[in-house]
Amino acid sequence: MSEIELNIRLYLTGVMKSWTDRIDSKDYLTPQRFIFNAMTELFDSLSENDIELIRLRYMERLTLSEVASRYLLSERTVRNHTNPTIKQVKEIIKQATEQAQHVREENQG
Repeated sequence: MSEIELNIRLYLTGVMKSWTDRIDSKDYLTPQRFIFNAMTELFDSLSENDIELIRLRYMERLTLSEVASRYLLSERTVRNHTNPTIKQVKEIIKQATEQAQHVREENQG
């Protein structure tokens, strides 16, 4: 399972929120809190249809072809509705990783 798929699955199942709440308080921006807050903002901005397409791809693990045939869409349409979100999730993870590395370097120095 890729890091992207893992984070999407954790977010959509609600596990990310419960783990994040156990790790930190809402007042301190840990990498986990950063990811959760950014994922919440991202998924809140999506339509229900886009969330469903992402859910089918990453929770149900359907192929682009399977999702497209289920909704009578072309694969290109499914890709156009899901790829921007996936790119944003990648960027969220990258930023959180950089933030964590920066904090580690500060604590060591």
